[in-house]
This record gives sequence, C-alpha cells and structure tokens, in this order.
Amino acid sequence: MKKLLIIDDLEKSFQIAAEELGYQVNYQPKITKAEALEILHEYDGVAVRSKFNFDKEVIDKGPNLKFIARAGAGMDNIDEAYAVAKNIALINAPEGNRDAVAEHAMGMLLNLMNNLQQADMQVRNGIWDREANRGYELMGKTVAIIGYGNNGGAFARRLKGFGVDVIAYDKYKTGFSDDYVREVSMEEVVKLADVVSLHIPLTPETRQMVNNEYLRHFKKPIFFISLARGEITNTRAILNAIKEGKILGAGLDVLEVEKFPKLSEQDWYQDLANEPKVLLSPHVGGWTFDSYRKISEVLADKLKNLDL
Repeated sequence: MKKLLIIDDLEKSFQIAAEELGYQVNYQPKITKAEALEILHEYDGVAVRSKFNFDKEVIDKGPNLKFIARAGAGMDNIDEAYAVAKNIALINAPEGNRDAVAEHAMGMLLNLMNNLQQADMQVRNGIWDREANRGYELMGKTVAIIGYGNNGGAFARRLKGFGVDVIAYDKYKTGFSDDYVREVSMEEVVKLADVVSLHIPLTPETRQMVNNEYLRHFKKPIFFISLARGEITNTRAILNAIKEGKILGAGLDVLEVEKFPKLSEQDWYQDLANEPKVLLSPHVGGWTFDSYRKISEVLADKLKNLDL
C-alpha cells in the first residue's frame, strides 16, 4: 500500500482524498523534524506547510518519495530543483488562500489610508484629533501590483469597485491585461504608482529586492503593502523611506525575520514597533478559517490528478 506522511496541521479533506486514492495516511501534525527524518524513508509522499525546509539533506532521507505536497502558495521552503532532479512531483495550493491574501491586503490598505489604527488608539486614550487622522481616498489612485499570479489577480479583482487604475508588472509573464488590470513596465510602475502591493515569490533574485535603491525610484509617495515573503523586503529601507516621506504608510504581514524572540533581537525591531505609519500582522494574510479548508481541497484535487 502507498504511504503518505502529513507533518503539519491540515484540514481533513486532504487526508480523506488520499485514503480514497489508496494511501495509508500517517497524520502527525506535532512531529518534530528529527522524528520525521527517522521515518521519511518509509513514505511515498509527504505533506507539509512550513514546519521545516525540505532541502537536499531532508529530501535524501526520503529515497522513496514520489511527491511533496505544500499546503500553501510559496515553495521557498522546498529545494524545487533538487526535488525535480530526484523525480519528485511537487504540488501546492496558491488557489486555496488567494482570496484570504487579497482581502487582508485590502484591509491593510484601507486601514493605512484612513489612519484607523492610530485613530482607534487615540480615542481609547481620550484623544479626539480629527486633523491628525485625516485620510486619503482610494478612488482615483493608481495601484501597482508586483507579480500577477493567483494572489495578485485576486487583489486586482477586489480593487475593481473602488474606482482605481490597477496596473501590474510581472517579470515572467506578458499579455495578461484583463478586465481588472493593465500590464505595464516597471518604469511605468515607479512613475504612476500611489500604492504598491507585492505578490511575488521568494527567490535568489527577489531576496532583499525592496531596498533603499528600489524605493528611491518611485516618483510619488506611496503606500506599500507586502503579503509576499518577508525576506524580499529590507525593513530598514522601509523605515528610511517613511522618514524621508517616500512611503506614506506600510502594511507588512511578513517580515525578513519572523517569530519571537528572534524578531525582537533585530536592530530595527524597536524602530519598527514604534513607527505609527506601519501596520503589522503575524504572517496571517493567507491563513483564515476558510483558507484552511480550501487549501486542503485544492491539494486533494491536485493529488488526484498526479501522474505518478
């Protein structure tokens, strides 16, 4: 019998689908890396969210692996090239959390443009300051989406009713203009954008892409949103751009270093925590009660269609 190891918390529909396909499933959401490596050689497939990286060392512990299922969008915790070289099929589920990401981005943007977090805290503390909390209207602005895949496309669809000009740049895709977005060059992005939202994967090319030099090219002050991967953006560069007036507000669901205590040890953390023009969330943009189910459903469909 084919065997599948699930090492992260996944909604049950994926397990049910796997069992219907004839897999003996070992559901171990609390398993440690050391424990997983001890038994990985017994399995034909493994499902993971982000518990640990599937690098060469880990993949070599699973000589019988036929597939790795990533319960999420990004594949940066898997050495894709090495897995493919070992004839291991890779599936993921960007369709499962794209709506969650898009709505989270929308919420962050509206919050920032209308100073909602600051205004809420002031009223709670006995401060009634209308002028300090005067906001911006989204209508009439130009929103630039960097990366027009599942998440970028879902965000564009959410923006349709706001009366904005939605433009997008994708280095690896052309001819994608549609009813929701207009394809442009990066030169047009830096010239026209009032809002910039990142929806690109983490790769060697995009790591630390958003730095001082990158932000310096924008012709107008922008609102900056990132629900991509934290390592794409240099946090100190964001803080510098806010100080210089290049960024009017930044919504960051992801950071280049995540989780405590390591996050609090960064030399930029206190400045970030004290910056009122930054809105933070703990990498939950794609993690809703709904996406938890959808991700497993998408993975289940892709597992059924795997040609192994």
